[in-house]
Amino acid sequence: MTKPIGWELYRSFLAVLAEGSLSGAARALGITQPTVGRHIAALERALGQVLFTRSQTGLLATDAALALRGYAEAMHSHAAALERAAAAQGPGVSGTVRISASEVIGIEVLPPVLARLRRDHPRLTLELAPTNRVQNLLLREADIAVRMAPPKQEQLIARPVGHVDIGLYARKDYLRHRGTPATLADLAGHTLIGYDTETPFLRGAGKRLAVPWSRDSFALRADSDLAQLALIRAGAGIGFCQVALARRDRRLAPVLPDHVSFQLETWITMHEDLRASPRCKAVFDALVQCLLAHTGATR
Repeated sequence: MTKPIGWELYRSFLAVLAEGSLSGAARALGITQPTVGRHIAALERALGQVLFTRSQTGLLATDAALALRGYAEAMHSHAAALERAAAAQGPGVSGTVRISASEVIGIEVLPPVLARLRRDHPRLTLELAPTNRVQNLLLREADIAVRMAPPKQEQLIARPVGHVDIGLYARKDYLRHRGTPATLADLAGHTLIGYDTETPFLRGAGKRLAVPWSRDSFALRADSDLAQLALIRAGAGIGFCQVALARRDRRLAPVLPDHVSFQLETWITMHEDLRASPRCKAVFDALVQCLLAHTGATR
């Protein structure tokens, strides 16, 4: 490489990886297909590597492209963080803050506090990323994260906000129809809602209860926690639910609460470089108060 490679080439590269075609990447980026094609060709020349091969289903990433993907995604995250920081310059709380949280916390718990933040700070823009994937704060994939484990990186600051209680729940009409389990063994005669892919949570639950739960234990399977919650609320069977959320729904009843109960410690985290940012401090403090109330730590 005789000269630096422009960021726009990597942006097109990521779009082709995500969309699987030049036309799809062009639509996603709002540019023309020939432009994307020129970007990919220029990047391949600069790197001396073939990045994509054609197939009947579109463009397939080569091993070289897959090896470069993580670095390009890190560039993308840092570029987005730079734009958020630049937009926040000036007095007061303004600019963009990106928040990462689990599916259930992001959709069931955070919306009211985000609405209040917008009312209190009209120049604040909030990006919510509800995902069970742990987003990397060091790579600036998000500014602030709600996590169910303390951060290990020294560059992150964190505030514990209590424990999220988890238990088994079902709709009351399901229990009236099928009966309420009195023992763990009784669960075998019920419709259980759980994961399609074995998870650390499932393995840990099985060990603590001495119950060999596996994928085959569940008659209704979904890797989305929101899908599982919807199935419980629909009366489809018995599944794991946050206690605080179940208490909001009078149709739900606990199942074996003395036998099945877990706690997930919860933290609000952000990069220490954002400590002095008015926009991040306002959001961080609001999320702390929201989660303290949700976990009952303020009571």
